[in-house]
Amino acid sequence: MELPAPVGTDAPDASGAVTLFVCTTCRMPGVPDGPPAGEALAQAARAATGAAGVQVKPVRCLANCKRGLTAAIVRDGGWTYVFGDLAPDSAPDLLAGAALFAGSSDGLMPWRCRPDSLKRGMIARVPPLSFCEDQK
Repeated sequence: MELPAPVGTDAPDASGAVTLFVCTTCRMPGVPDGPPAGEALAQAARAATGAAGVQVKPVRCLANCKRGLTAAIVRDGGWTYVFGDLAPDSAPDLLAGAALFAGSSDGLMPWRCRPDSLKRGMIARVPPLSFCEDQK
């Protein structure tokens, strides 16, 4: 399902830098012991970073434990996206989504081109601080 474009947002610069936050404390459901799988996902994302304008930052907790592994993709002047139900091998999908977002001229991550894991695993889409929707 294509989400509607927001009304009243400032058009961000299409070359805007994107930050990918990956929760390093996330564990796979049903795997309470051993190193957190989120740490492996963060390391894989950092190792695979090749997309222009995408920076990977590990973060200790994104408070989405019931749907971990979790990551958030953020851009100045753009919407913030939170994804869950990721797998330890989801780094290429996250970086593909971040690259799409970096190239977006409207501050939204294109829906049709997203990897399936980012379509199925979307938890939230949060408007930028500058968002102002016309009330009619």
